[in-house]
Amino acid sequence: MKKAELFFTSILVPLDFLMLLIAGVFSYHLRVHPLVTHYRPAIFIFNLTLERYMVIVFFVSIFLLIVFALVGLYKMKSVRSFLEDSYKILIGVSAGIMAVVFYIFLSQELFDSRFLVIAGWFLAIFFVALGRFLHIRFQYLLMKKFKVGLQNVLIIGKDGISKKLIKSIRDNPGLGYRAINNLEKLDISEIKKKVSKYKISEIILADPNWPKDNFLKLTSFCDENHIVFKFVPNLYQSLTTNSVVGTLGTIPLIEIKRVVLDGWWRIIKRLFDLTFSIFFVIVFSWLYLLVYILIKIDSKGPAIYKDYRYGLKKKKFVFYKFRYMKADLCDGEFGTKEGNKMLKKLEKDNENNLREGGPLHKIKDDPRVTRLGRFLKKYSFDELPQFFNVIKGDMSLVGYRPHMSYEVEQYTKEQQKMFVAKPGITGLAQISGRSDLDFDEEVKLDLFYIENWSILLDLIIVIKTPFIILFRKFTT
Repeated sequence: MKKAELFFTSILVPLDFLMLLIAGVFSYHLRVHPLVTHYRPAIFIFNLTLERYMVIVFFVSIFLLIVFALVGLYKMKSVRSFLEDSYKILIGVSAGIMAVVFYIFLSQELFDSRFLVIAGWFLAIFFVALGRFLHIRFQYLLMKKFKVGLQNVLIIGKDGISKKLIKSIRDNPGLGYRAINNLEKLDISEIKKKVSKYKISEIILADPNWPKDNFLKLTSFCDENHIVFKFVPNLYQSLTTNSVVGTLGTIPLIEIKRVVLDGWWRIIKRLFDLTFSIFFVIVFSWLYLLVYILIKIDSKGPAIYKDYRYGLKKKKFVFYKFRYMKADLCDGEFGTKEGNKMLKKLEKDNENNLREGGPLHKIKDDPRVTRLGRFLKKYSFDELPQFFNVIKGDMSLVGYRPHMSYEVEQYTKEQQKMFVAKPGITGLAQISGRSDLDFDEEVKLDLFYIENWSILLDLIIVIKTPFIILFRKFTT
C-alpha cells in the first residue's frame, strides 16, 4: 500500500470530524438567527447553551465517524468516487441521526429543539460531502500537476485493450496511475527488469487469452514481490462472477447465475424505472412537444420512427424514436423498401468501417439524415420517446442498447448472452465510449453491468449520461 494512499485516506477522519463540527455550529447559529427567532423564539437557549450544545455535537460527531467506518467511508483507496462517497455519507448520517433520536426517545429526554436535529441532519450531509469533494479535487490537482500519489503500472498485452488502457491512464491522471510501459509478451525476466527499474506497484494483464501456465507464473511473481495484480477477464471468466452453491440430495451443485437482478431487486429496479420515467416525461413534456413540432416543420412524414427490436429473452417489441431521417428513406421492419435498399448500399460502401468484433457498421455522412436529424442524433434527443418504452416495460433506464433485428441475427452465441436482461436507454457502454468501442468491448461492459447490477450503479450511469452527451467526455 502506497504512502500517498495511506495519507489521503487517513486525513479523511479529521476532515469529516471538522465538517461535522461546522455543521453543528452552523445549525445552532441558524436557529438563533434573528430571521428565524422572529417567527419562533429560541427558548431552548436557557437550557442548552452553546457550550453544552458543542459538547453534545462533539460526542455525536465521534459516533458518526464510527458509523462512517462501518459503511465503508474509510476504506483504503488510491482514488475516490464523489458519487459513491456521497451515497455512503447519506446512509451514514441518516443512520447515525436515527440512532441518536432513538436513544433520546428511550432515555425519555425531551428535544431541546427539533430544528437543531433536522437542520443538523441535512447540514451534516452537505458539509461532509463538501469536504469530500474538496479532498478529491485537491488529490486530483496534486496528481495532475505534481504527479503526487501516482502508482507506477506495467501493462502486458498486445491487443487493442492494452492501447486503450494506456491512453486512458495518460489522459486521466485522476485515475491514480502512471503507465510506465507496455510489454507485448509475458516475459517474466523482462517484467523483473521493469519492476526493479521503475518500482512498479501494479501489473495489469490486458490480454485475457494468455496460456494458463504463464498466467500462474505471473500471479506467483506478483505475490512474491507484493505487487498488485489485475487482469481483464474474457467472456468465459465473466460467467463465474455470480454463483450459488447448493445440493441436490447429497450431491453438491454450483449454479452459475446470469444476473444479480432477481426477486425483490427486479421489483425495485422496475419501480425506479417507472418513477424516473414518468417524472421525466411530465417535467420535459414541453421538450417532447417542441421536438415533435420541429421535425414536422423540417421534413415531411411522421415525427415518430418505429421499428422492432429484441429485448428480454430475445422477444421482439416496438421501439420508438424521434425520426431523424427522411421519411421515405427510413429502414427497419416499419421502414420503406427504398430505405432498406439504401441501407444495404451504404453498408456495402462502408465495409471498411465495420465495427471491430461485431456486425454493426459506422456509416459516415449518412445522406438519409435530415438537417435537424443531425442535431437530434448528436445530442440524443431522438432517444426521448424510449421513456415510453420504459413505462410500457419493454425497456429499462439502464441496460444494453437494443440493436436492429437483422444485426442481432448476426450476433455470436457469446454476444447473445446479454438478452438475459432488458435493453436500456443508456448503459455502462454508453458512458464508456459509445460507438467508439469495439463491439466485443461493448458486450463485455454490458455483461459486466448485468452481472454486477446495483441501484447505486444505475444512479451513477443515469447521472453521468447527460454530461457524456453534452461534453463527449467518456468515463474509464
